Amino acid sequence: MAEYSFKLPDLGEGTVESEIVVWRAGVGDAVEADQPLVDMMTDKATIEITAPVSGTLVSVAGEPGDVIAVGAELAVFATEGDTPHSSFPRTPSSSFPRRRESSETESRPEGDTVSDWMPDQVRHDGGGSDTEGSDAEEGARPQTSPAIRRLVRERGIDLDRVHGTGPNGRITHADIEKIEKGTELNSVPGESDALPDQTGKQAETETETDATGVRETKLVGLRRKIAEQMTLSASRIPHFSYVEEVDVTELDRLRQESQPELTYLPFFMQALVKVVKEFPLCNAHFDDEREVIRQFEPVHIGIAVQTADGLMVPVIRNVETLDLWQCAHELRQVAERARNGRARREELTGSTITITSLGALGGIVSTPIINYPEVAIIGINRTQKRPVFENNGVTTRLMMNVSSSFDHRVVDGHDAACAIHALKSYLESPATIFLPAIQGSE
Repeated sequence: MAEYSFKLPDLGEGTVESEIVVWRAGVGDAVEADQPLVDMMTDKATIEITAPVSGTLVSVAGEPGDVIAVGAELAVFATEGDTPHSSFPRTPSSSFPRRRESSETESRPEGDTVSDWMPDQVRHDGGGSDTEGSDAEEGARPQTSPAIRRLVRERGIDLDRVHGTGPNGRITHADIEKIEKGTELNSVPGESDALPDQTGKQAETETETDATGVRETKLVGLRRKIAEQMTLSASRIPHFSYVEEVDVTELDRLRQESQPELTYLPFFMQALVKVVKEFPLCNAHFDDEREVIRQFEPVHIGIAVQTADGLMVPVIRNVETLDLWQCAHELRQVAERARNGRARREELTGSTITITSLGALGGIVSTPIINYPEVAIIGINRTQKRPVFENNGVTTRLMMNVSSSFDHRVVDGHDAACAIHALKSYLESPATIFLPAIQGSE
């Protein structure tokens, strides 16, 4: 037998470290080359890394939530053969990076996805779902996940005496729970059914903890990234929030006449391009460490998208060059890729201003948190028919509140209010959004 030391490869774009999201194989498991090994989080992309060799997983570098540096040992495998440990390369692929062929290229837009430039040992997966790891062949050591091994160590359970009910005898959480509740003892046949006293004490303590109704969950992966980003924004940016009521009756009529399937977002994107041309400080980043404001001529709009794994902000670039239909198309594409975990790395960074919307759940007012280091974010609230005084009478109009937040270090309250009033003006008279293009074509 020989050992293979697998180092964390460079996942691209200057990544120096990555966070462990979930191990898909446990210590003691027999794994095959190219079998899913671990999901790693870098920025907001989840990368699935596969086993570089076939063998038994001897050790792993950490637990979910731990951060591993590029080039550091990620896992050690026991392999067949006489090659000594030190003879193995630092990374399993001498040609890294290289493009991977994808069977999904016909359904994706042009451009590399994360998986396109990963070696065979690294694959992209946006699911980030928790699994017990892959099935392993039966061996002398019980087959289970690192999380369960840690659990039984903490509770004093002898794993060798537990009979797993999962595939190929794999030990699952349900098997451990049965022991702790005393409803069933899945001991290895022929062994005593008695558990050590320590096991009973640990199980009793856990039962008392459960009785309080408190459950602790460690923040890992995307959820931790979201928490870090929100903390950074809220702690470093002095937010100034402003809410304005907008009559979207005419906008809704134009939307219905154009294409009923259109949402309001493409119209907001087109209007926002006009607004930031009038108020360029809203389309900027503030480097608070260098105390430098970076204004952008191109308008790269981030769109907050809720996914199964948490909030992501894919970016639609150069919106000033797109028409309404192109905005709608790009919006659908990036939102779909974000939700199914296929978003390209460049689609998750580089926004200059962000739009957030909860759709029908948008509420009356919100106070959106700025996407650091941007200086402005626009929140779309739900539409609602309301009575409005008009021409000495009361009529029904379709109304919407637009909530916004600005970095008060960069954008003064007066300028913020003027910018939102300009947005209001475009949305209430939607033909003006497209007026320059009409004039330019004559």
